[in-house]
Amino acid sequence: MAASLKPQTHQGKWRSMALLAVAELLAMSLWFSASAVIPQLTEAWQLSGAEQSWLTMSVQIGFVVGALFSSILTLADRVPARWLFAVSALLGALFNGAIPLFVNSTEAALVLRFLTGITLAGVYPPGMKLMATWCKEDRGLCIGLLVGALTVGSASPHLFNVLPVGPDSAALPWRPVLLTASGLAVTAALMAALFIREGPLLSGGAKFDWRYASKALTDKAVRLANFGYLGHMWELYAMWTWVPIFLLASYEQAGLSAVYARLAGFAVIAVGGLGSVMAGRLADRWGRVRTTTLSLLVSGGSALIVGFFFGKPLLLTALCLVWGFAVVADSAQFSTAVSELSDPHYVGTALTVQTSMGFLLTLFTIRMIPPLQNWLGWEWAFTLLALGPIFGLWSMQSLKKLPEAAKMASGNK
Repeated sequence: MAASLKPQTHQGKWRSMALLAVAELLAMSLWFSASAVIPQLTEAWQLSGAEQSWLTMSVQIGFVVGALFSSILTLADRVPARWLFAVSALLGALFNGAIPLFVNSTEAALVLRFLTGITLAGVYPPGMKLMATWCKEDRGLCIGLLVGALTVGSASPHLFNVLPVGPDSAALPWRPVLLTASGLAVTAALMAALFIREGPLLSGGAKFDWRYASKALTDKAVRLANFGYLGHMWELYAMWTWVPIFLLASYEQAGLSAVYARLAGFAVIAVGGLGSVMAGRLADRWGRVRTTTLSLLVSGGSALIVGFFFGKPLLLTALCLVWGFAVVADSAQFSTAVSELSDPHYVGTALTVQTSMGFLLTLFTIRMIPPLQNWLGWEWAFTLLALGPIFGLWSMQSLKKLPEAAKMASGNK
């Protein structure tokens, strides 16, 4: 009897995780839906370099505000995660969709993008918590699958932005890109409400305790895992925001089609989805610290040298694909480590605090790339991003020395 139940349980687990991954992919298409159309909006609204940055930064700020609010109220551990996911994805779709329907100015767009960011704080951390309720020994792979879906979803607006609507391939509309992303987020909300369920490893409902949010910094092991994540985030979103623009400039200088550049920009971000899944599989067997160390070394090294290939777009694309693979491969493993090192009753809150700190840090690096590019050129614009992986390497090596590290990856650290 027991033997006959095992395949059914296994099948239910992977079905649930696949549905969650698809819902996460669809919902997270909201994130870069405005960033992907920066060239078109720059022409339509005469955007300055600062305003271009704010189209992404407004989402980051909104996410931080939403995550802090959620973590202080421990919403991710007191509200059923699937309903928090569903309502948040639906609201995000409405805020984002209002831009192409009703907005013709930068100021109103930034407000709506800020509100979209707030709602995404109810999508990403609860999604990780839901995934953790289905996994234990293979948690790195499971959360890696979720982050991989997030990565492909974040890249998807660059793919929507490829198709022209006329004989001039450069004359791409921006409104359909945002509307498509909003439509996908509505689909994600329906999937979460109708089909996604918590797994058997769900802990009992947590009591309201605003002080638990502080454990992200007061508990040494959790703090070091979060420091590793901060080093990773220093690099990630600045890379995701500006490398597609960097590739477009390189292709245009070489006289190559902008369509190919946009496809390359999509591929460079989307390949990180494969990196996240492969790193998750590796980390469960080889160890969290070893896997994140390898990823940080490759991504940090890429940041140091990528600018010097600006005049060679094909080689540049190949290097950026390597960078895109590595730059997000470790992300899920920092989150998995925090889920393993934290009180199981407050995993949702711990992950929300982690992401809020990381996304707050991204504001600085996203904003600093344009002035660095104007001052030093594309050759040196990304080199400062390598500081993040260096800090992340120190943090994870320090974590490995603690006895609490045995809680990670079934003792593989």
